[in-house]
Amino acid sequence: MTTKLIFLESIDILGTIPNYHTLLFVFSIASLIWFFIKKQSQSVNNQATTDECDRKLEEWRPEPLISEIKKDHPSLTPKTITSRVGKRIIVNEYDCLNLGTHNYLNLTESAEIEQEAIRSIQKYGVGSCGPRGFYGTVDVHLRLEERLAQFMKMEEAVVYSYGFTTIASAIAAYCKRKDLVFVDEKVNFAIQKGLDASRSNIKFFKHNDIDHLEQLLKAQSGLHKTNSQGVETTRKFLIVEGIYMNTGTICPLPELVILCRKYKLRIFVDESISFGTLGATGRGITEHFNVPRHEIDMIMGSLEHAIGSVGGFCVGSSFIVEHQRLSGLGYCFSASLPPLLATAAIISLEIMDNKPQIFQILKENCHKFHRGIKEMDIFECPSFAESPVQHLYLKKQLDNEKEKELLEAISDKCIENNLAVIVPVYLNVEREQPRFSIRICISSSLNQNDINFALNILNKCANEVL
Repeated sequence: MTTKLIFLESIDILGTIPNYHTLLFVFSIASLIWFFIKKQSQSVNNQATTDECDRKLEEWRPEPLISEIKKDHPSLTPKTITSRVGKRIIVNEYDCLNLGTHNYLNLTESAEIEQEAIRSIQKYGVGSCGPRGFYGTVDVHLRLEERLAQFMKMEEAVVYSYGFTTIASAIAAYCKRKDLVFVDEKVNFAIQKGLDASRSNIKFFKHNDIDHLEQLLKAQSGLHKTNSQGVETTRKFLIVEGIYMNTGTICPLPELVILCRKYKLRIFVDESISFGTLGATGRGITEHFNVPRHEIDMIMGSLEHAIGSVGGFCVGSSFIVEHQRLSGLGYCFSASLPPLLATAAIISLEIMDNKPQIFQILKENCHKFHRGIKEMDIFECPSFAESPVQHLYLKKQLDNEKEKELLEAISDKCIENNLAVIVPVYLNVEREQPRFSIRICISSSLNQNDINFALNILNKCANEVL
């Protein structure tokens, strides 16, 4: 009886509870049941997933970070130099006439430069151990910058500690996102990395093709933002080399300057090869074409070729140069040029000033070698006749890898016959793989017998390989 009364009272109490409370209670109970069921199911699934993961890990065979390297890869068996680098060089124990290094004026063998470098070591030590803005500026750096500006007859110069970073840093210091940059398709790798760092809008034109460049300029004219006065505000740049490292050809600077005036472009010229080689006094492509240097916004160059030292430089107006001291990453964050190398560069510039006849000798040697190659049946040489860098291509064009194999065999045979020449190596990340060639570097130290010897050995070895 008592139990029955309790049940009836419970029914009455439940009848007084609002309906939404009942629904909430039922939902809570259902949620708890679902949670416990899901947890149990997940536990089973997790166990299955773990077993499957372990099985897949056992079966997984990751791809190598790099592709398989051939046992005869040149990086694994580099040619070894066991002598001073000059007119002659000992390569793999062969005493060779050196046509492989960019020692155009043979300044690496100057006794005067050597003595001054020794005095510099005795005074300053070997390295500077700091960037230019943080106790890395030594008085010889300032003297070198002043000397470069005087030699190039420009307002100011800035010196970097490495040639490659000079070009890459200088471009990125000015060319920014949304800027428009017109570039020759055959530019060297340093310029390519500078363009990558700039994140600018890049337009490549065909190698030394003025008409194609003007077509691109016309197509882009008027397509960009203008201010309230209708003046185009997009900044435009043109970047070329004086003599192209990858081809040995010379840029048509006078025509390029005319286009820059017409379409309002700022022009940057990399004179790493043409500086110290072209012109009556070695002042580069502007002197060669008699183009006023104020027409060029910035001239970039290397101290590692004709100068025979290390580092790079930029010359231009004070506004152009001073901007790099705060924006050129290679200048701001790299240890400055060792004082002994800056001293060597200063003496090299003085020799170039005092002995202008070496440029005429270099020019004659380039012409003699170029004429000799033209007479061969195996090679062709489209490089500029006065360029100290000449590229020899096989007249019969083959597959790129096959050409590389044959040219390397010719180079090896030349070394065995006491002539040091090289096949340039290009990185896979470059924008365009240049055609393989034998790259010849001409020096003012060569005489007629040296040139005849080099031509005869090249012809002999090529015939033996082919």
